[in-house]
Amino acid sequence: MSKKLSSHFERNDSPLKTVLIYLILLIFVFIAIYPLLNVLSVSLRPNDSLFLTTLEIVPDNWSLENYRKALFEKDLLLWIRNSLLISTLTALTGLSLSASAGYAFSRFRFFGKKTAMLLFLVTQMFPAPMLLLPMFIMLTKLGLINNFFGLLIPYTATAVPFTVWLMKGYFDTIPKSLEESAYIDGCNSFKAFYKVILPLATPALAISALFGFMSAWSEYIVAQIILRKSSMLTLPVGLVQLQMDFTAEWGVYSAAAIITTIPVVILFVALSKYLVGGLTLGGVKG
Repeated sequence: MSKKLSSHFERNDSPLKTVLIYLILLIFVFIAIYPLLNVLSVSLRPNDSLFLTTLEIVPDNWSLENYRKALFEKDLLLWIRNSLLISTLTALTGLSLSASAGYAFSRFRFFGKKTAMLLFLVTQMFPAPMLLLPMFIMLTKLGLINNFFGLLIPYTATAVPFTVWLMKGYFDTIPKSLEESAYIDGCNSFKAFYKVILPLATPALAISALFGFMSAWSEYIVAQIILRKSSMLTLPVGLVQLQMDFTAEWGVYSAAAIITTIPVVILFVALSKYLVGGLTLGGVKG
């Protein structure tokens, strides 16, 4: 019925309305991609000319020299390696915790279930800078300053509350009869969860992994406080250091910023087929 109604409205749309809709969408697309195009243009300029009167994205005397400097004269590859390590560990750790916790909240009844779910929401109400001082004191006492594991703890703790709610909502949409059939075939609770439920929850798992990866990939404040050694810096901290010199190389900085988007773009493309399903079906039930 909904498909018939949507197709009916589409047929009745006037050409003027269709043109206006696409025009508005194009305007917003341009607003979204213009900063990225501007950064790309600066990265291709042979000199550190930040402001130019021309509107050309690719200048006439464009060069890849800034990309060469960013990769081989700076510590960009080291920062990318560190960020990939931390982000991947955060995604995997958060995914394992949120999948198991979300399944427990969805399928089992136990004392304090509603209270625990509300506490997960409460943790999202506090801004991250507010938690910096107690977190720094705790990690100092545990000897986790200048330690990647010291980053993994706050990053995972930040990502898990949202992903638990996401996974719980998605598990609610999966019929319990599938697990009952698995029990009849001789599966225990863990085997039914691992072999039956998890494959069906692939879209939600993809969204949870992407959220955990992105929350660690782009985080700056916590990493800047915990990591002090130059060999352990992550991408956000390293990129900021490129601008802290009195003679900032804006071309190199822009080239490094463009390079850092490549892993994220690859991840988005790889998980694109799961994005819509994971975001919509995960919010059907709460």
